[in-house]
Amino acid sequence: MKDLVTAALAAAGERGQDVADVPLTAIAAAAGISRSTLLRRLGGSRAALDEAVRRAGHDPGGRPPVRERAVEAAAWLVAERGLGAVTLDAVADRAECSVPSLHTVFEGRDGLLAAVFEQYGPLPDLEVLAADPPERLEDTVRALYRTFVASFTCEPRIVPAVFGDLFSRPDGPAARVMTASLPRLLDCLGRLLLPHVEAGRLRPLPFPVLVQLLFGPVVTHLLLRPVLSPVLGAALPAVEEATALFADSYLRAVALPGADCADRTPTRGEP
Repeated sequence: MKDLVTAALAAAGERGQDVADVPLTAIAAAAGISRSTLLRRLGGSRAALDEAVRRAGHDPGGRPPVRERAVEAAAWLVAERGLGAVTLDAVADRAECSVPSLHTVFEGRDGLLAAVFEQYGPLPDLEVLAADPPERLEDTVRALYRTFVASFTCEPRIVPAVFGDLFSRPDGPAARVMTASLPRLLDCLGRLLLPHVEAGRLRPLPFPVLVQLLFGPVVTHLLLRPVLSPVLGAALPAVEEATALFADSYLRAVALPGADCADRTPTRGEP
């Protein structure tokens, strides 16, 4: 089979196509055999050839690229079992690719996890928001909460798993992923919040404190919801209501008098 893999790769390279898109006639010609002989050696189907190409560390193509399949496979493994269960072997098995191809595409496990967080975390949507920010402070804060909560609750649930690993292993893979993403994350938040500080609409608190006040309470709430929900039942507000309450509370805490914030409905128990 090795000679057939070599012939298939050569034919694909010559034609500038994926192996899966190269006609069997061309592969047979590259191998110096007839098409019927090639089919006989493959057992009547090219599936065996595609699998042999994968085992050799190459993607035969004809389906989504290795990167796309691996990121999706790793994301579901993270959501189902946590970051600790994400080995390259497990991802390769689920994505139907080879471990060498994962090393080639991601340069290791940390690179794969970073790609998963990049796709399923809040950063892409935050960058879109920062590129065209709302003018009003209240609209900015509510958009930030909606963006973050959406990334926290959407399937596959990557962000809760990242926080769980971060809290349990401060030097683990989640910490490395967060450290790599933090400059871009802080840049987005700075572009969204600091203009309001400079305009006198937000209290001039240290920037890390502004960010922690923004996300700390809602992260705690979202992480505890699976435990609180069966105990509190209807007394636990829906995610949308809780998000609005946290946004109101943040604005009360950091918005200066005269900021462009509408009158807000009092929170529960507030006069």
